[in-house]
Amino acid sequence: MKTLEYLSDPALRSIFLPGVIAGLAIALFGGMLSVFVVMKRMAFIGQGISHAAFGGIGVAYVLGFGGAVSAGAFGAQLGIVFLFCLFAALQIGFLTGGDPGRRGRRAQADTAIGIVLVASMALGSLLLHLAEKMQRSSTVSWESLLFGSIVSVGEADAWACVAIAGLILVTLFLLRRPMTFWAFDESAAAAFGVNTRLMRFVLLVLLALATVTAMKLAGVVLATAMLVLPAAAAVQFGSDAKRVCILSVVFALVAVMLGVVLSFELDWPTGASIVLVLAVIFALGRIKGLGSR
Repeated sequence: MKTLEYLSDPALRSIFLPGVIAGLAIALFGGMLSVFVVMKRMAFIGQGISHAAFGGIGVAYVLGFGGAVSAGAFGAQLGIVFLFCLFAALQIGFLTGGDPGRRGRRAQADTAIGIVLVASMALGSLLLHLAEKMQRSSTVSWESLLFGSIVSVGEADAWACVAIAGLILVTLFLLRRPMTFWAFDESAAAAFGVNTRLMRFVLLVLLALATVTAMKLAGVVLATAMLVLPAAAAVQFGSDAKRVCILSVVFALVAVMLGVVLSFELDWPTGASIVLVLAVIFALGRIKGLGSR
């Protein structure tokens, strides 16, 4: 099997193992965050934030940080994309922060999120084109931006991903009670004194950080899928909060491992393979739900 060869051979392991480590770290925080995204019906918000990263990448390339050869350049690129995603997240959060019962306001917010999404994609495309004309970067691989590339993840990237995963998970653990209460019943949480605005702000910041972290291995498509599909599949197998959280993380980890195996064995794009596995898990959950009716 190619998978065993890639991960056991010392020469190949140094190329492929960092991507596997980063993928598992992304699965851990993606699986947890997706629970809150799904419970708060923020899937479109997560998609808007992840696609906003295109604009941030375009800004980074125009400023000359596209190659990210050195640690400083990589840190600058990461910071620029994160700030761009954070700005988009806060704007989206402001637009969707109205009363859920006011359907007109919600419809306008959905329209605005769509505008942020496509405007960020268009801005990123334009800036990447300008960066190539200014000779500040080589030709950009759109496939890599959309679906990621496991061979582009270095050892430093992998450990940075692990550190950020730890930060996100620790934050969620410290805020687990008010955050879970807010996610499952916002009105009751507010009545019991939970600062719902703070919970929303923290979640948006974590989503922006998760999106930027997932971009290099995952690309935009997997960053979006990892924030929605694990929990969407988990709720098909039960509605208990603890059960949903555990299953969401398990499904995300299984999807990454199977996706990596498919990528190695069949020479498929890693990000696309993981997304397909997540989609299959979700479909199996739907079939189970229909069969139990």
